[in-house]
Amino acid sequence: MSITDSLLLGNSAPMQQVKHLIQQVARSNASVLILGESGTGKELVAQAIHQESPRSDFAYVPVNCGAIPAELLESELFGHEKGAFSGASSAHKGRFELADHGTLLLDEIGEMPLNMQVKLLRVLQEHVIDRVGSEKPRAVDVRIVAATHQNLADKVAARDFREDLYYRLNVFPIQMPPLRDRGTDILLLWDYFAKDLCFGDEPPVSLSSAAAHEVMQREWKGNCRELRNLVERMSILHPGAEISLQDLQPGAPMLVSDMMAIEGQAQLSLQPQAELVAPAVPHSNLPPSLFEPMSAEDLPADTEQLADVLVSGIDISQGCDLKQQLIAVETQLIQKALNATFGNVSKASTLLSVRRTTLIEKIKKYQLLEAG
Repeated sequence: MSITDSLLLGNSAPMQQVKHLIQQVARSNASVLILGESGTGKELVAQAIHQESPRSDFAYVPVNCGAIPAELLESELFGHEKGAFSGASSAHKGRFELADHGTLLLDEIGEMPLNMQVKLLRVLQEHVIDRVGSEKPRAVDVRIVAATHQNLADKVAARDFREDLYYRLNVFPIQMPPLRDRGTDILLLWDYFAKDLCFGDEPPVSLSSAAAHEVMQREWKGNCRELRNLVERMSILHPGAEISLQDLQPGAPMLVSDMMAIEGQAQLSLQPQAELVAPAVPHSNLPPSLFEPMSAEDLPADTEQLADVLVSGIDISQGCDLKQQLIAVETQLIQKALNATFGNVSKASTLLSVRRTTLIEKIKKYQLLEAG
């Protein structure tokens, strides 16, 4: 296994592309700009670039530009001399000197103040730094890797980021894919985190088929960081257990076709906490299920009657997540309209009496298929 493979788990096409780019750029001294949402693993990419480079025997120094107060950032990056300012009782090496002959990661570069951007640009151009309180330039040999979750091109257009610095940093861009676009890598990462977070001799938490389907469908706005937090929570609550769909998200909506295919259930009601074991009784004695198609004669005449039918299967004494139940209704109605129109969004929006743009947003939000 290569260094890059050991740092960056995943076999999906987007991750294979990232690994290929790392191998291409690592042997050079080119500046690299790593782009991607928070939690996607940008710092791991920076570490892989360093470890795969000829500089790997020297220091890898990360610095978060957004975590250091603006008035201290210059001293942190370039160092200072004794007496340079109040409290500077001794000389201090900055991050550039610490990373000499190695790699410096400037994380969250989009947060760097404009006045510091000018000084950083000089370092990139001339390969020298000036400690605070010193007039003697010091030569440094540092490979720069920058990372950000922001759109720097937009910040340049808004004059919040220097255009000349942007081009200096953006020699070799690498775009990290969001977790939701990485397919089965999600399950691979679950297993890795579960083994890392299990307690003592307890086996790592695993996923039922339905739970695995659920984690594959989530949006993961926090990406790998959010997934790790979920695995840690499950490891604390259910050590060594197989995690069920209910453990992950009690009352969460899923398309009934997916639920039945995965769990092999023949029937589903809206009771979010209880597992259904329904006795065989005549259909006429059962309230119409929300998720079952109703015949023309069963269809209520008005909206109020329809609402009565929809809530008739809910045992409110057991508690109910109102928001999730409404989402469940909405997703099913949208899916039915898409199925009825063979994926024609315009016709489906007419059936549902909503704007086409609104329907498109909801299809993306709930990750629904546009054809039945």
